[in-house]
Amino acid sequence: MLKDIAIKLTNVSKKYMVHHEKPTLAERILNGKNEEFWALKNINLTINKGERIGIIGPNGSGKTTLLKLITGIATPTKGKIETNGKIVSLIDLEAGFHPDLSGITNIYLNGTVLGMSKKEIDEKLDEIIKFADIGKFIDAPLFTYSSGMKLRLGFSIAVYSEPKILLLDEIITVGDSSFRRKIKSAMRKMVNNGVTIVLISQWLNLLKSLCNTIYSLNNAEIYKNTL
Repeated sequence: MLKDIAIKLTNVSKKYMVHHEKPTLAERILNGKNEEFWALKNINLTINKGERIGIIGPNGSGKTTLLKLITGIATPTKGKIETNGKIVSLIDLEAGFHPDLSGITNIYLNGTVLGMSKKEIDEKLDEIIKFADIGKFIDAPLFTYSSGMKLRLGFSIAVYSEPKILLLDEIITVGDSSFRRKIKSAMRKMVNNGVTIVLISQWLNLLKSLCNTIYSLNNAEIYKNTL
């Protein structure tokens, strides 16, 4: 893999089996075989270091599946995925958090999951808390947080974990306008430092405001968006 490439997908496909709760007569005749569903088909995509890539597509088009394959949460049915650098994903607001623990404790928990040492978290704790800007809730248990507050905390930890590749779902839209501006500013700084960012959404205007290249994903296939 070339040193200036962050992510490379070669002929990547992902198949799921759809399990029907009540098989039809035809399915019974076919020995109860389940229906195949190809979420992705023959995806070829090369993303260079420092790019801000947007991937647009309707619900069910395979966007989240693609991110899960890149981050290693899922494995492709066919094809090859190569990545170059530490990957941090912000796909699920609940991932890496414990609902009964305080915001501060969750910083240590989530930071450790993202590969940060306790010493590193100690040194960056004040900055993480300041960036998240959730006030006294930083000492409250996570189950008391709104979705926007979880986003603030999760994104703040992700930023200070110093990823080389950052994968984002459109959950970033749950934040208020001031925090979305903070997200944009942080993303630009990360890109200037060589971080590669991949953001998925079904909202073109969001991707246009944050990304410099946009791809469309539909019917399990991907192509460059010219809009």
